[in-house]
Amino acid sequence: MSLETSSDALSDEVDDLPMRVGLGQFMDPSEKRLRYIKQLGVDDVLLNMYQYDPNYEHMPDNERMPLEGDGEWSVENLIALRERIEAAGIRLNAIENVPISFYEDVMLNGPNRDEQLEKLKRTIRNMGEAGIPIFGYHWAPAGVWRTGSETVRGGATVSAFDAAELDDEYTHDREYTEAELWENYEYFLEEVIPVAEEAGIELCLHPNDPPMERLGGVPQLFRNFENFKRAMELVPSDNHGLDLCLGCWSQMGEDLEEVIRYFGERDEISYVHFRDVEGIVPKFNETFVDCGNYDEYRLLALLDQVGFDGIMIPDHTPHLEDDTDWDHRGRAFTVGYLRGMLRGRDSETRGE
Repeated sequence: MSLETSSDALSDEVDDLPMRVGLGQFMDPSEKRLRYIKQLGVDDVLLNMYQYDPNYEHMPDNERMPLEGDGEWSVENLIALRERIEAAGIRLNAIENVPISFYEDVMLNGPNRDEQLEKLKRTIRNMGEAGIPIFGYHWAPAGVWRTGSETVRGGATVSAFDAAELDDEYTHDREYTEAELWENYEYFLEEVIPVAEEAGIELCLHPNDPPMERLGGVPQLFRNFENFKRAMELVPSDNHGLDLCLGCWSQMGEDLEEVIRYFGERDEISYVHFRDVEGIVPKFNETFVDCGNYDEYRLLALLDQVGFDGIMIPDHTPHLEDDTDWDHRGRAFTVGYLRGMLRGRDSETRGE
């Protein structure tokens, strides 16, 4: 699918582009932020429309949701958003992490399930019409959990999780079974995958974070390798793949090389969140991309080897001295590190 702009470079089909570095973890593409992204040598972004309240006053860098709508987004809003980004010479590859409130009843089989599903379908169709090719989603009605922070290299701060510090309170009205969540998930796929296929949209599943068995009385289905295999096999489709969040997979303690080979050889990796942690569940903390559990260059080279050709974003980064809410300095470090690894991989494969 082409993202049409006035620039020849930006009119290339996304599928024909190589593995490359992008940026995300923000929702409002201001002119200032887009200039900064270009200054880092990045031409690709995805927008993270995380759960929000319109009255919440403390979004990172005073961000506001750039899309309007009661549980769905119009084609006009989506086109305007894409064009705003493309005016800066940047491609909008994906929108991920639709607010939980948009499909909470779909995940938990609540009273508004069918209404929410219809709105989701309209949003997917509208994204296809607007030329935004990837719809990233999660299956985490309990949200993302952290229990505190830690200091890492040089006193930089990072988020941390320790299951020993959790309480037993439910996040919803009751405790849910794993069978319920799987049944709800399969129904969701049966409904939305045909719509995505028709609209030319790729659906991408993000892991649960943290990948515990359950949190707040809600099972975390996407916590291990086997459950992701099951997810991809429930309703097989070329329009369904993974948002490969390496940080979450690192938290699981899975063999990341096996994971990349398995899903990469099946062309089921849509894009990558390239970050790492120290430790695994039930206790871990985030860290710099060069300090965690895995060999970052080995995984990047393997992604290249299996034919991955999407974007890699820094995702979460450490908070450096005098950094901003969006961690401009931490992201700049990670972007430079990833770009350097890509240059090294290119030299290696050309035999230099």
